[in-house]
Amino acid sequence: MILPFHVGWIVVVALVILIVVSAIRVLFEYERGVVFRLGRFAGVKGPGLRFIIPVIDRLIKVSLRTVAMDVPPQDIISKDNVSIKVNAVIYFRVVHPDKALIEVENYLYATSQLAQTSLRSVLGQSELDELLTKREEINQHLQEILDRQTDPWGVKVSNVEIKHVDLPPEMQRAMARQAEAERERRSKVIHAEGEFQASQKLSEAAAVISSQSGALQLRYLQTLTEVAGEKNSTILFPLPIDLVRPFLDKVTKD
Repeated sequence: MILPFHVGWIVVVALVILIVVSAIRVLFEYERGVVFRLGRFAGVKGPGLRFIIPVIDRLIKVSLRTVAMDVPPQDIISKDNVSIKVNAVIYFRVVHPDKALIEVENYLYATSQLAQTSLRSVLGQSELDELLTKREEINQHLQEILDRQTDPWGVKVSNVEIKHVDLPPEMQRAMARQAEAERERRSKVIHAEGEFQASQKLSEAAAVISSQSGALQLRYLQTLTEVAGEKNSTILFPLPIDLVRPFLDKVTKD
């Protein structure tokens, strides 16, 4: 009769230990515990060692860390009727754990679906050139839309980034031809500007030389010196009449 008595005490002690263990919860610094008492919201517990009433209370852990979620590639038709595929990544975190559990069934799934529909809606209202050149503005617009719509769920969307824009092959070839034509246009403009500046300088130099009687002769002699330095076997160089005119005039007077 003594053995069953000890067995009963062991069962009682085991039940007490089980109840105590089930009443203890440990929350990390990045976690919050949302407590429901008999199905009703009873509060949010912070990090550390926390106690709940077994059977009556239920504690659900919610992480407050930032989540980086990939948005799968979406088939989008831009405003100028170009079919493209776009994928993105969104960064968000829970700021109100109670709302994240009470206001929406699964805030991760809901945020992902909302990001996909918003991405198609916003990019469908933009032209292809705007999508490629004004990506920062589009990212900001998407972030504002998502943050406004997830605010009732206690979710804060901090950033949205468009990762990749997949263009059709024919559009890639057309853009390559456009870029090549643009580079050729710039090259011609730069060459024309250089020719124009050179002609201006030559015109100024000609005006200076023509205003001085000896300038042309000095320039002629300088050119002769440069040509002589080439070590050619034979040099044929025209002799300006202005260089020998003083001698001709003297012979004529004599």
